[in-house]
Amino acid sequence: MRPAEVFKFCPRCAAPRLPENVGQSPLRCAACGFTYYFGPTVAAAAFVSRPDGRVLFIRRAKDPSAGKLGVPGGFIDFGESAEEGMRREVREEVGLEIQRPRFVMSFPNTYLYRDVTYLVVDLYFTADAINPETAQSLDGVAGIEWRFLRDVADEELAFDSMRVTVAVLRAGIA
Repeated sequence: MRPAEVFKFCPRCAAPRLPENVGQSPLRCAACGFTYYFGPTVAAAAFVSRPDGRVLFIRRAKDPSAGKLGVPGGFIDFGESAEEGMRREVREEVGLEIQRPRFVMSFPNTYLYRDVTYLVVDLYFTADAINPETAQSLDGVAGIEWRFLRDVADEELAFDSMRVTVAVLRAGIA
């Protein structure tokens, strides 16, 4: 189920949503006029490199896509810029500080969590690791691997948005 489908009643006056409005964005309450827009969640992730050109991949410990490869990243918190959130997520997941973040691209994604399908806009960056030898598996990470992008098969990657970004990076477009 998607977030717009969860709201069966108006959050302001508790009036039932009209059947033709359930699952639609925006939510418009016929009783009180309240309007609520359902927008995507924003996530940021980084393709973190070390001096030899290898990129840090994480092995996901949890669903969605447990066991698949990803890059450190996650949801942006309220009040954070994309860069701040991406840096925080890299620290939380692998314990690294990064430098020279560069925006690569954005891509839509879906993220199933506890029976809700979140619509996400993934923001991808590249960055250089400071002290790459200190990388470790932390929050939600089953393992880490330093690999050249050319050696990572598409089917190993956790998300479509990541496969598209890897293709862009391999092609040198970004």
